Amino acid sequence: MSSSENYPVKVYIYDLSKGLARSLSQGFIGRQIDGVWHTGIVVYGQEFYYGGTSGIESCPPAGTILGQPDQIVEVGQTEIPQDLFMEFLHELSLSTFRPERYHLLDHNCNTFSNEVAQFLTGKGIPSHITNLPQDVLSTPFGSMIRPFVDAMHVQGGHSLFPAPGNTPRGGSH
Repeated sequence: MSSSENYPVKVYIYDLSKGLARSLSQGFIGRQIDGVWHTGIVVYGQEFYYGGTSGIESCPPAGTILGQPDQIVEVGQTEIPQDLFMEFLHELSLSTFRPERYHLLDHNCNTFSNEVAQFLTGKGIPSHITNLPQDVLSTPFGSMIRPFVDAMHVQGGHSLFPAPGNTPRGGSH
């Protein structure tokens, strides 16, 4: 019997547009897109995700304000122990995935989910999700909105790993 345990790794996929992207994208951007995706990685009984207001956060699976995911994809299995994973997330929270590094198109929840899935399983999340920003930006509408998206800044909130001297606000995730 092996001394290491296997933990399932899943990506929870949410359509932030609630179906509007599918029905309106052809008219707006001249290209069919199926959703505006938010993702979180579910492993060790928790859902881990990244956002611009608070950085890396966790909650019970499907415990965000988004409710139930539109799709659940099994990425694979990991033998990485939870404590090592939490150290990895802590390092990411101090470097690559600080709240102020969030960018709606270039560095978002899907970038985070892809990196975490790669770390845990060696496989990324579905490419139609990671490629979506570039697909949109390659359209005339996308190139027109790029300066507005680049100018957006999101701030505030609490993180799974607060900066030194900061403590998370009360309340549930």
